[in-house]
Amino acid sequence: MNDTIKLLQNHSSVRKFKNKAIPEEQVNHIFKAANQASSFSLLQAVSIIRITDKQTRKAIMELSGHQSYIQEASEFWIFCSDFNRNHQIAPDVDIAYAEFLQIGAVDVGLMAQNAMVAAESLGLGGVYIGGIRLNIEKISDLLQLPEYVIPLVGLSMGYPDEEKAPLKPRLPQSIVMHHNQYEPFDVAHIESYDEEMKQHYENRPIKAPFTARKIKGWSDHIDDHLARSIQPNMLAFLNKQGYVRK
Repeated sequence: MNDTIKLLQNHSSVRKFKNKAIPEEQVNHIFKAANQASSFSLLQAVSIIRITDKQTRKAIMELSGHQSYIQEASEFWIFCSDFNRNHQIAPDVDIAYAEFLQIGAVDVGLMAQNAMVAAESLGLGGVYIGGIRLNIEKISDLLQLPEYVIPLVGLSMGYPDEEKAPLKPRLPQSIVMHHNQYEPFDVAHIESYDEEMKQHYENRPIKAPFTARKIKGWSDHIDDHLARSIQPNMLAFLNKQGYVRK
């Protein structure tokens, strides 16, 4: 196993950071690694908003579920799907089709992942912040995002101020990888994975910001989080920004 594969296979989120700035040279290296990610037909439909102002960072933290590590991290970036540039260059192309949002979302994911891997390769840690979508319209107004730009995910990065958390078990390959066609999963595998997750949570030490040990299987987790993830006003916001009208 080479160092790159070892780094990827040992990823875990970091939510507690030292009060220490990342050298600007390393910030630039992380950006360049993110910016070199694959892009659909080189449309490069992503913008990164680097949040350096403390008050802006605090406002985003409050709008994103009060996740303290948004403020505490050395760096906080917001990755946006951005067809505003492309629209200005080619104004006659209709950006309202759903495909353009999918293109932007995939490009955002690739760039955000490259940034995380680059940061971890430098001894840093990070955590993605999906909570920026909880109040997506207010955050977009705060960042003065124009039409065809939507914030999809945040990334807190910095020097870890805690021991590396035990790796959280993932679904087994027998469930995730299909061969030549979609295959129904084996319920017994899910039950086995549920037990593995319960054991993980039972053995995991309690650390801030968590204050209690939650022992549950993956099935319980899915049942809980799917309902919590619903954003009923999201389609209206996407339409307002020029996306998914067709």
